[in-house]
Amino acid sequence: MATVNKNLDKTPGTGANGLGGSSYLYRFGTTPNTRTAVSQKVRLLTPHYGQKATLNQMGVVSSFGPSQSRTVEPVRGIGFGDVIAEMVPSVTEPTTGSFERALLYLCNLWQATGYASGVDGPVRSLAHHRWPFDIEQQLVFSNQADVDLVGVANANSGKDSSTGGSFDGGIRRVTFPQVTQDANGAPGSDAESRRGHSAIITMYEGCWFTGWNTTFSKDSGLIMETGEVTVTDVHDFSSAYGEFLATGNDPTLGQIGSIRFAEQGLGLVKPGGDIGGGGTTLAQSFGVE
Repeated sequence: MATVNKNLDKTPGTGANGLGGSSYLYRFGTTPNTRTAVSQKVRLLTPHYGQKATLNQMGVVSSFGPSQSRTVEPVRGIGFGDVIAEMVPSVTEPTTGSFERALLYLCNLWQATGYASGVDGPVRSLAHHRWPFDIEQQLVFSNQADVDLVGVANANSGKDSSTGGSFDGGIRRVTFPQVTQDANGAPGSDAESRRGHSAIITMYEGCWFTGWNTTFSKDSGLIMETGEVTVTDVHDFSSAYGEFLATGNDPTLGQIGSIRFAEQGLGLVKPGGDIGGGGTTLAQSFGVE
């Protein structure tokens, strides 16, 4: 590995709150308080090369695009006309993702995902990637969202992370660095209670790069790297998944479900109603009014 005196663009674990670097490229700004999610509050954490304990937030990422798909096949039968008997979901295709990130002299995309590339080592090809890596995506809330989730008193602290492992254990607290306080001492110096937001955690486990490219152009100064990955599994890093996971829309649990199951006394049987909502009801017996 090349001798680097001090690589501020790749100092995993030394920056505030697990940043991948400590140079001016990793300074935080403010974000608007809206009910609509904004990209300025999405964090991507990966295993930077040289870090052996935690994932760290990638810097200068201009876009990240995860994608999932599966086919749903129709069941039909001859002699019953042009009608679909049932739609049957097939197996889910592997989740894919794409990065676009500015190329840094001292920390390229592969270094920022755990590989000994660039000034850190000899990795120059996909053929040199011997192990996969994980990506943690954090959708960080605004104060408005946290007011609804945890109340006004905790709007500047976020959800208590001690409840991990419960059904909403994939929602965790993310804390931020200290900022200049106002005349009343706000925000407080305790990061856990006064400088935090809730965040929805999504883990992309066992990622392999399937593509990488960059372009050196005479008409552009900025050099961008793009990479595509295929993901082994997606989860919330907290829950135990299995056959009876209560995923929603389950009429056997008293949830609304679909009118298709009304013949079993399940699902919706009364569509329509006032514009104010609430016009639908759960079926108590077979039949539609």
